[in-house]
Amino acid sequence: MKVSIVIPTLNEATGIVASLQTMQVWREKCIELILVDGGSTDTTVELAKPWVDLIVASKPGRALQMNAGAKQATGNCLLFLHADTQLSVNGLNQLNVALAKGAQWGRFDVQIVGQSFMLRVVSSCMNQRSKLTSIATGDQAIFVRRALFECIGGFPDQVLMEDIALSNVLRQKYKPVCLPGPALTSGRRWESNGVWKTIFLMWRLRWLYWRGVEPAKLKELYK
Repeated sequence: MKVSIVIPTLNEATGIVASLQTMQVWREKCIELILVDGGSTDTTVELAKPWVDLIVASKPGRALQMNAGAKQATGNCLLFLHADTQLSVNGLNQLNVALAKGAQWGRFDVQIVGQSFMLRVVSSCMNQRSKLTSIATGDQAIFVRRALFECIGGFPDQVLMEDIALSNVLRQKYKPVCLPGPALTSGRRWESNGVWKTIFLMWRLRWLYWRGVEPAKLKELYK
């Protein structure tokens, strides 16, 4: 089954080349890399061109960008990968095995990379919570069969919590497959803002979302 990897970006010039370079072994395995830029004002697009199969221009917003990339993808499985998240070749092998066994959608265990010991604790809690709730976050590298993704209409058009909203729809149809990965994601946001402060913020946002607060209002808090 052909896999298309969709990577949304916005002003990621600092690390985009290093991130994409590690994925070149995937292109050798006929994996399609699609970068969807949301209007970067730096050199993200220019730097990325030699390292991807396709660059798509989109309005900003992860949901909009990932939907735009999915429309251009040629694979029958879509893997959505944040620009600061890495997935090993072993993770790709895990995905191929899962798809061969009939997996419809799922995600990988996440490992937040950084100096603080608490990041390992946060990663473990995220993975356990995901297994219990069947809700996946974008940092966990969500994958879904293209036919299923198109059937449910893709990511909802909202500015935040699009990963949770997608998971809520998908889990009503199929139980997600949780692969060990890991998906290695940068802890830059956690460490720059303070680990405990970020933990509190993320839980607050999820609680408010559960209470029905509009994603647009949550986006202002997130900023």
